[in-house]
Amino acid sequence: MSFIGKNIKKIRGVKGLSQQAFAELFDLKRATLGAYEEGRSEPRIDTIIKIANYFSIPIDDLLTAELTVNALLQFRADLTLEIEVMEKEQFPHIPIITPKNTIDYIKFHDKEKFIKDLPVLQLPIAVEGKLRAYTVQNLEMTQYEKGLYPGDVVIGRQRLLTELTAAGTNDGVLVLALIGNELVLRRMYEVGEQLVFKADHKNIADKTFPKTSLKELWEISSVYFNRLPELGNPLEDKMEFLEREFRKLKDKM
Repeated sequence: MSFIGKNIKKIRGVKGLSQQAFAELFDLKRATLGAYEEGRSEPRIDTIIKIANYFSIPIDDLLTAELTVNALLQFRADLTLEIEVMEKEQFPHIPIITPKNTIDYIKFHDKEKFIKDLPVLQLPIAVEGKLRAYTVQNLEMTQYEKGLYPGDVVIGRQRLLTELTAAGTNDGVLVLALIGNELVLRRMYEVGEQLVFKADHKNIADKTFPKTSLKELWEISSVYFNRLPELGNPLEDKMEFLEREFRKLKDKM
């Protein structure tokens, strides 16, 4: 009898990993991992080896014995041995649209199983409601070397167009919109029965769609910049320091 399914579930519990997070570590689908844990199927030997190596567990123990919490914690006295009393900070699981799955997302955005199989982010954000993350893929929202660049990730809360209209924030709000057969990350404006999406990049033309073609709307609430922020110019800092010192000398004269 193999204990692999029970042990995978035990490892996830001790390490605080969701099924999705664990599956992504080993290039598995969440549904496949669920089948392992429920005993409906077993992983291939190469997957078993990866799991054993990743968590430093002997393969024999992984397959032939039910692992204990104590063993998984590697006998660390500073950690509780009762997983039920461990307090874990919970961050929302945010499905993310990437360059690889964008086309499929446009087709299957309304399929619950497809959404569950998307990769997810876990970030310490306090935004309530249904969330979606999106990897920026172009330079449309850049202006004078500022703005959003490819690789940055925006996070939006799902909204109805009527909600934004009622709040008076529908003009110029940054949104991710699934409209027609496109995903558009731009500033949105209502013009009669049309929605106009404007890029921050001055050389990119507007996109206009009828309101009736809007399928999903996500109001962007936060951004993960996939690069270091501007930390200041050393030369400017030195000039500012010299100016301060000069003012001090002038005041003493």
